Amino acid sequence: MFVGDLLRDSALRAPDRVALIGRGQRLTYAQFAAASNCLANALLELGLNNGAKVAILSRNCPQYAIAYFAIARTPYVSAHCSTRSSADELAYVLNKLEAEVLFLESRFSSVIHDVLAKLERPIRLIFFDRPGGTERELPGAVSLEQCVTGMSADAPSVVLEDSDPLAITLTGGTTGFPKGVLVSHKARCASAVAAAADFGLDETDVVAASTPLFHTAGLFVWFATAVMQGASVVLPESWDPIEFMRQVEKEKITAAFLVPSQLNDLVTHTGFSNEALKTLRNIGYAGAPMGRALSERIRAALPDVMFTENYGQSEACPITIRCEKHGADKRETVGRAAGNAEVGIMNEEGHLLPPGEIGDIVTRGDQVFDEYFNDPEETTDVFRLGDGWLLTGDVGFLDDDGFLSLVDRSKDMLVSGGENVYPAEIENALYQHKAVVECAVFGIPDERWGEVPAAHLVLAPGAAVSEEELIDFCATKIARFKRPRVVKFVSELPKTAVGKIHKNELREPYWVGYEKKI
Repeated sequence: MFVGDLLRDSALRAPDRVALIGRGQRLTYAQFAAASNCLANALLELGLNNGAKVAILSRNCPQYAIAYFAIARTPYVSAHCSTRSSADELAYVLNKLEAEVLFLESRFSSVIHDVLAKLERPIRLIFFDRPGGTERELPGAVSLEQCVTGMSADAPSVVLEDSDPLAITLTGGTTGFPKGVLVSHKARCASAVAAAADFGLDETDVVAASTPLFHTAGLFVWFATAVMQGASVVLPESWDPIEFMRQVEKEKITAAFLVPSQLNDLVTHTGFSNEALKTLRNIGYAGAPMGRALSERIRAALPDVMFTENYGQSEACPITIRCEKHGADKRETVGRAAGNAEVGIMNEEGHLLPPGEIGDIVTRGDQVFDEYFNDPEETTDVFRLGDGWLLTGDVGFLDDDGFLSLVDRSKDMLVSGGENVYPAEIENALYQHKAVVECAVFGIPDERWGEVPAAHLVLAPGAAVSEEELIDFCATKIARFKRPRVVKFVSELPKTAVGKIHKNELREPYWVGYEKKI
C-alpha cells in the first residue's frame, strides 16, 4: 500500500462526497484526486532525481492537502516546514534537507526572500495562492495554477516500493535546530491503518484537522486516516477557540483532533458553548500527557464526546491508542500498543522490564521512522539497543494488561536531592486547584538540592490565590519534597507551533551562568 492509494481509493468509492473544506473552497474526492494527479504530473516534468525533497511552508488549506498527496504520487519526498520558523531556521532546514522545490503561501514571501540568500543550492518556488500587493516579490516564483495548467488528471505511471521514502517532518525544535525525521510509505500507511482501527471515524464524519499539517500527528495520524476513511475534512488555518466553535456549528463537525492545550483553551474560554458543539461526538488528542485533573475538567465540559488518546512522536506514530472501549479504569494510561507496533520498557542495560517497573519506553514495528536525514549519529543513538527497538526518550511503565502509563518525558525529569522528580505529577496536582487554568513545571538550579521544581501558571479570570497557597496545596496532593519551590503567575505560556508548552523558553533564564542546562 502507498499513501497515494488512500486518496485514490476514497475517490473511487465516493467521487462526489465533499473531501476538503477550507478558504472558501469545497472540493469533492474526485476533484481532490484530480488536482493531486495534475500536480504530481507537473512535478514529474521538472525531471528531479528520485528522492528529491519538495518542501511545504503553509498553514492548513486545501492546497497543502493536494500538494502532500501529489508528492506522494511521485518518487520525491515531501518536507514539512513549521510556519513559525525564523529565516535562519528555515535556511537551516532547507539546506539540511537539500530541498529543490518549495510550495508556500504568499504571506511567507518576506521571510523566504531573506532565506534565499542563505541557501546553498537553487530552489524552485511555487505559490499556493496569488501574491497580493503587500507581499514581497520572489524572483522566478510561479503560482500553483500556472504549474498545473495543461497537466493530465490521470494518476502518473510511477513504480514505487513501500519502503521508498515518503516524507520528512521535523522534531519539535524546542532545543537547538530540528532534526528531519524521514519516513517511508509503509510506515505512514501503517499509521493510518492503526488509527482507523480505533479512532471511530467513517465516511459519514465531518472532521476538523485542527492541528498543523506540518505536524506528524495532524498529517499522518489524523488527516490521512480521515482521507482513507472517506470523511469530509475541514481545514482551519489556525487555532482559535471561538472560530473552532463557529466552524463546528456551521459545518456540523462530528470529530476533531486537538492537543491538550487546545482542549484546555476551548473549555476554559469565556465564550465556551456546548450548544455550538452539539454535533461534536469524537475528539482525538495527542502531543502531550493529560493528567487526571485536566482530563476530568475537559470531560465535565464535554460530557457527550468520545475521547481517543494517541501517544506517539515524529519518529513513531501511533505508538499506543486508548479509547472509550478500554474503560474508565485505564484513563490514566495512554493505551496499549497500536496495530503493527510493539511497546516495551527497558532499563539502562537494555533489558526488558516486567509490568509495574519504571524505565525507558521503547517501540518497534512498521510505524517506526527510517532515519534522521543527514544525521547518522543521532539515528544510531536512538536505535542503539538493536533488534529494531527505538528509544522514545520517554519514561513510563506497563500494567499487567499491556497498557502504558507515562511518567514523564525523560528530558523533563529533574533530580532533586538524589530523587527523581517528574513535572507531570506536579502539574496534575496544580490542575486540581480551581484557580489554575494552565501550568508548566520544570527544573531550576538550587545550591542545596541541585534542582528544584518551579511552576509558571495562568490563573482563571478573577481568581485570587497566592504563591504560598498553591505550594501548600501541592504538598497535600503529592510528596512534600516534590512541591514547587517557585511559583510565578503569567498571562500566558509560550507554545510551539503545534501547541506544546515551550518549557525550554521558561527554563532558560533560571540557568543563566550555570554550566548544566537540563
